[in-house]
Amino acid sequence: MASSGPSGLRIKSPDLLVAESGVDRAGNGLQRSMGLFQLVCFGIGAIVGTGIFVGLSDTVAEAGPAVIVSFVLAALTCVFTAFSFAELGGAIPVSGSSYSYAYATLGERTAFLVGWCLLLEYGVSVSAVAVGWGQYLNELLGSLIGWELPAALARPPGDGGIVNAPAVVVILLAALLLVRGIRESARATAAMAVLKLAILALFCVIGFSAFQDGNLSPFAPESVAGITSGASVAFFSYIGFDAITTAGEEVRNPRRNIPIAIMICIGVVTVLYCLVAVAAIGALSSDQVADQPAALSLIVNRVTDSTLGGGVIAFGAVVAIASVVLAVMYGQTRILMSMSRDGLIPRIFERISPRTATPVANTWIVAGVFAIPAAVVPLDVVMNLTTIGTLAIMAVVNVSVLVLRRTRPGLPRRFRVPLFPLSPVLGIGFCGYLIYGTGPATWLQFVGFLVVGSLVYALYGRRHSRLGAAPREPVGSEAPDPTLTSDPTAPDPALTFGSRGA
Repeated sequence: MASSGPSGLRIKSPDLLVAESGVDRAGNGLQRSMGLFQLVCFGIGAIVGTGIFVGLSDTVAEAGPAVIVSFVLAALTCVFTAFSFAELGGAIPVSGSSYSYAYATLGERTAFLVGWCLLLEYGVSVSAVAVGWGQYLNELLGSLIGWELPAALARPPGDGGIVNAPAVVVILLAALLLVRGIRESARATAAMAVLKLAILALFCVIGFSAFQDGNLSPFAPESVAGITSGASVAFFSYIGFDAITTAGEEVRNPRRNIPIAIMICIGVVTVLYCLVAVAAIGALSSDQVADQPAALSLIVNRVTDSTLGGGVIAFGAVVAIASVVLAVMYGQTRILMSMSRDGLIPRIFERISPRTATPVANTWIVAGVFAIPAAVVPLDVVMNLTTIGTLAIMAVVNVSVLVLRRTRPGLPRRFRVPLFPLSPVLGIGFCGYLIYGTGPATWLQFVGFLVVGSLVYALYGRRHSRLGAAPREPVGSEAPDPTLTSDPTAPDPALTFGSRGA
């Protein structure tokens, strides 16, 4: 079940990870109620939000019209890593995502640090996304009723405000929906995902109607350095696709549906982002778009010479960003639940409500903790640290694929990384390249963050780890999970939207 050796190097087998998944120590379990369509919408819901609605202007400020190349570079990084997530998500379908993959390949200490970094990717990014929500909420209020929230209550300190109240509100609303149940959350996320895709498609139509070739020249005013820096910023727009793997214990037929959902999400989002970037720069020059807090609404207002179109875009952004908060908070709670189940963090995070089949206390703690930085920290500070933490995690996932192919070649895999081992090696290389683009200040912040994580593991995680304890029966039933052993040729009931789980 676990390899021998120093505590930090203990490895938890994929079989034990799957055997212990689904229930807490009190025997309360999660429900497999998400189908493929809902899972794809959940993935899109986790990705499309602040990065494109708010962060586009920051990417343009770095790369100019070459923002298109920056988005493609960021997409390549995600594609190679998405292959690795798809293979591991199908082989080890549990809620722990990259934390569990590291535990199964690189040992307990590395797994803890990956979980620690996931606080950046999921928890801190919730704060970053929520900050952007307030900007578009004001844009929407201005379009509808001609009134906006005062800057003191709509922006954090350092950005002209005192406290970002809308950011706190959207986090608390997401938590309220999450504790009601996964079926309700999945349906809400699906509806919001469809709506925001329609809004972005509308933006592309409006932007291309005013396309001017001259706006693309000079194409790369900051040369390669600007494109690289822009790619690091653009990468934030793709963060969230791996949240699909955190639903591994609540998805029907996860070995099949998780890889398919990841590939669909990356393909749809990459095409959409490139179209939005081209439409934006074609409609207005990069100088006019750069550093604008609600760039898409601004572009539509200029093109249509009215505030109505911008109001529609602002409405789409409000919905889109809210759905990201919902999906990413979901992912964070499931990561913490897996770490708690392993004893590396307090037990309260693994407790599942027998009434709603959700980790209620876990959800409210996450909401409370990450509402604080959302209220008082400027967006750009949070974005850079989130980006480097996510890139580090993705590099580890690519390494995990290489290791698991060597240590467990016979493990069932419904999806295999193409061009192995070139694909994960390229994934590692692209992650390193974008980490370089985040800059020395962000590197130092990240090193400090890892040092604190190492201390937390040494003082708490290592001492409370359950892996080194006496052998025990796996949590839950010994009967095989039919959703993990089903006939791969059987019809997939997950294609029915909103259908009930088995």
